[in-house]
Amino acid sequence: MRIDELVPPVVKAEFPEINPGDTVKVHYRIIEGDKERIQVFQGIVLRKRSGADGGNFTVRRVSYGVGVERIFPFTSPLIARIEMTRRGRVRRAKLYYLRNLSGKAARIKEGERGTAT
Repeated sequence: MRIDELVPPVVKAEFPEINPGDTVKVHYRIIEGDKERIQVFQGIVLRKRSGADGGNFTVRRVSYGVGVERIFPFTSPLIARIEMTRRGRVRRAKLYYLRNLSGKAARIKEGERGTAT
């Protein structure tokens, strides 16, 4: 018996379909003591992983010249919402090569999926 048969994944239906190369804004709840606030993390989706636990996705951004990557589980109750900024057209499933690029070289073409151009 597999774990996904016992526990169905709990992916929120209101999240947009995200793929590697997309630029997203993740509105994440930060709890500090008894206070709660929402912090926005905007960046490019490097990878998307699915699994029995519901999966996760990695978002990368450059902040003050330093690359910052953060992994967000799809099933996390701390994610308030995910906002799609732009769709990226890439030919890879994992965009780890962006870690070695900077400036104009790290740009990703914009485009809709499913169109042959």
